[in-house]
Amino acid sequence: MSWKKDEDSDELGALLNLDHSAVLQEARIFNQTPIRPRQSRLLLAKIVFLLYRGDSIPTIDATNLFFSITKLFQCKDMSLRQMVYLTIKELSTVSEDVIMVTSSLMKDMQPKSEITYRANAIRALCKIVDPSMLPGIERLLKAAIVEKLPSIASAALVSSIHLFTDAKDVVRRWGNEASEALNGKALSMGPSFFSGSANQNQVVSTSNIVQYHAIGLLYAIRQHDRMAVLKLVQTFSGQNKSGGWMSGPSPTLRSNMAHVMLIRYAVRVMENDPSLLPQLCTLLQEWMSHSSDMVSLEAARAVCQLKDVDSRPLTQAVGVLQMFLGSPRATARFAAIRTLNTLARTHPEAVQPCNVDMENLITDKNRSVATFAITTLLKTGNEASVDRLMKQMQGFMAEISDEFKIIVAEAVRSLCRKFPGKHSLFLSFLSGVLRDEGGYEFKRSAIEAIIDLAKNVPECKETALAHLCEFIEDCEFTKLSVRVLYFLGEEGPLTAKPTIYIRHIYNRVVLENAVVRAAAVNALAKFGASSAADPSLQRSVRVLLKRCLDDRDDEVRDRSAWALRMMDNEKTKDKYVRDDSTFALAVLERKLVEYCADPAASLKGKFSFESVPRISRAQEEESRNQARLENMDAVLTGTTISAPSSTRPIGAGISEAIETPGTPMSPGVSGSGFMDEFEQQARYASQLNAIPEIAAFGDQPLVSSRKPVDLTEAETEYVVRCIKHVYDGHIVFQFDVTNTIPEQVLEQIEVAMEPEEDIDGVLEPVVVVPIPELKCNQPGTAYVAFARADTETFPSVSFACTLKFIVKECDPATGEPEEGDDGFEDEYSLEATDLGAGDFMQSTYIPDSHSLWEVLGQDAEAIETFALANFDGIEECITKVNDLLGMSPLDGALKPKSKAAHQAVFTGKWMGRVKTVARTRMTYQKGAGVTMELAVRSEDQGVSELMVAAIA
Repeated sequence: MSWKKDEDSDELGALLNLDHSAVLQEARIFNQTPIRPRQSRLLLAKIVFLLYRGDSIPTIDATNLFFSITKLFQCKDMSLRQMVYLTIKELSTVSEDVIMVTSSLMKDMQPKSEITYRANAIRALCKIVDPSMLPGIERLLKAAIVEKLPSIASAALVSSIHLFTDAKDVVRRWGNEASEALNGKALSMGPSFFSGSANQNQVVSTSNIVQYHAIGLLYAIRQHDRMAVLKLVQTFSGQNKSGGWMSGPSPTLRSNMAHVMLIRYAVRVMENDPSLLPQLCTLLQEWMSHSSDMVSLEAARAVCQLKDVDSRPLTQAVGVLQMFLGSPRATARFAAIRTLNTLARTHPEAVQPCNVDMENLITDKNRSVATFAITTLLKTGNEASVDRLMKQMQGFMAEISDEFKIIVAEAVRSLCRKFPGKHSLFLSFLSGVLRDEGGYEFKRSAIEAIIDLAKNVPECKETALAHLCEFIEDCEFTKLSVRVLYFLGEEGPLTAKPTIYIRHIYNRVVLENAVVRAAAVNALAKFGASSAADPSLQRSVRVLLKRCLDDRDDEVRDRSAWALRMMDNEKTKDKYVRDDSTFALAVLERKLVEYCADPAASLKGKFSFESVPRISRAQEEESRNQARLENMDAVLTGTTISAPSSTRPIGAGISEAIETPGTPMSPGVSGSGFMDEFEQQARYASQLNAIPEIAAFGDQPLVSSRKPVDLTEAETEYVVRCIKHVYDGHIVFQFDVTNTIPEQVLEQIEVAMEPEEDIDGVLEPVVVVPIPELKCNQPGTAYVAFARADTETFPSVSFACTLKFIVKECDPATGEPEEGDDGFEDEYSLEATDLGAGDFMQSTYIPDSHSLWEVLGQDAEAIETFALANFDGIEECITKVNDLLGMSPLDGALKPKSKAAHQAVFTGKWMGRVKTVARTRMTYQKGAGVTMELAVRSEDQGVSELMVAAIA
């Protein structure tokens, strides 16, 4: 076939101006005899282009089009056939009865068919086949997996990975074939796609892509079996000496991408079982010396990301990355400097030996590499080098994209806290970049950096506020104007000359849109309500607010009227303006959604904010900073949101198939802060209310949910953890159980709890909710509930726990029990679980705890001194005390600044009602341990005594 340049240009222009209806009309050529391959191929390209462009084709038209295209199977033209396969895959999601084309595709999958036909037919068939029909083509797919031709084997393996999501039980049976493909040798590739030849001449393949896809499928199949994954890693590292699955001589991985996947699997094994860290860390050190740059970089990156890594492997990893900093390839330099940039946040001293090499990269032609080099040097350098680096950074800010400008702004923000004495330099730099062109996210990062600097360095607050006032004079982003106005309203009244900022704020009322004007009114109200405002300032604010009463927007008018009323009422000022607390927004959102989704909720009464926990502004800021750091980690490590399936690379498909949330091989996602705890408790409440036996307790609010406590070791046959939930009249013990034995299915799983002391008349067992069935690595939850017979008594008792169940033998591949097997009863001893005073305490932030402490007075105080010789430091001790008290630590309570002495304050509400404040004073001496004084004041003297007794 011949092509001309002018024909190519004409056809490209036609594609760019396609009309949906015209294409459907042209589809009649598919029914012509004889088939015209070139015209049909061009029309198929137009159809695919429409689908990729996002055009929607009605189901009836798509179905008719689909069956018209199937007639093209009669033509033997290879290029046309490939376009047919591609179009069928794309139309399968919008057409009906697509399963009718199965016979044609299965015919092309036969071993005697063309190589190109087979690979494409496998991909198309797996796209349209229903999981229930998969056993019918299982034989063909298993044969294709072990095919010696890489194009066919690779197509079968990738299709199997995609099928695994919907047909796990069937695909799990293909483990032996995947192992054979992984160990086999890729002999050849099929004919070139562009050659159009039907000959069977084989061309030697050097990509070894089959191993990469095979190891991905094997991990997807074995991911729930920790020992199998460990053996997979050991097998291809030459450490498999135990025999069994994949026993024999250790096979060799020839694919570098397969090596990269193996490194990631090793890291996941270490995250789930820290005891394997030394053994697998040795493997990572060996892989860092691999001949492939890709493998060496991945191994070094993996070591840098480990949490509790020793200095020796970390030093080796930094040395490997340092070597790549001098690589002639920009991709290698970029990968190395990005990893060092991430490591410098937690281990700056480990990265310092690379400073000379990184300084050479500041003038790198690749501005992305230069940006990371400077930001990394800022993290590892000293105060003397900051001036020089900042000047160099100013030189190329205009040459880099917004994505890297954000990274620079975040680096400067971190420096503000590290070197507060350089605040004038940082402010000058940040104010300068605000004047430059840039998008919203970049400007927001710079604004937040200035705000952070103003909060943490009092000496520069007024200068920072002046820069912010200048910024909003010519700000094109409404959200940023609102953010700055809010901050001016918070900090402006506390400055020496607040009138300076009032002028800038009122300018926004005159010149901006309604949203900004409303925010400006709120800021003015804060100036008028401030306790530091003198009468003349208040009068000025009143005059400005009265002018706003004539605003054309009703929101602005309403806020102005409210502000004028509020300024005359001290209680209203305290409640709405001076209050330093706010709602936990994630919990508030969840409870509002639940309230709106319940038709009977409005009949029971209006929404109650009493059930929504409150947090301090400082805690809210801490939560935002945590989210910001997590987002920056995602940017620096290259973790981004997956692209749509049609454009996603195969690596993403493998990750989706093997990353199932909540599975034992996936790292547990645990909340890192108080916001996560609040949200987790709201989730617990929803889950418990969905259980009929517990929902029958009535409308009792969930007082507290404690953190999970492991009752078994992570490597045991049955993994169990306990979570305690306290209601007004009941206590519920939640047991999360995981069976790790592939050859067993457990039924009627329940936990028997025996108190180690008499609880008659205090707690009475009322509900036991068993797990009906538990297959291997499928978590289940059992519940045991006790009624509090005496709600005025709060027992401290330990329970001996035993897991009881019926065991049935099963096929490990399917997880189904053998027919006729009635099983046998068995039990498994667990560690004891304790119920203490801290379980009845609701961890809640109480505003103005200092005033509450003084109001409660010594009459409601219990105080005790403890000698805690078992602790090796204050931080360990304060963490344990926090767990026992079950209260909310105030700012800095869990982060001692001194190793010798520390003070901490905790707040909470006993049973969600009785306000309680605890204060601790600690001193530490080596050899003697920690000496702690604990004082508790509460609205109920008995509660104070119970909390002090919780430590004893």
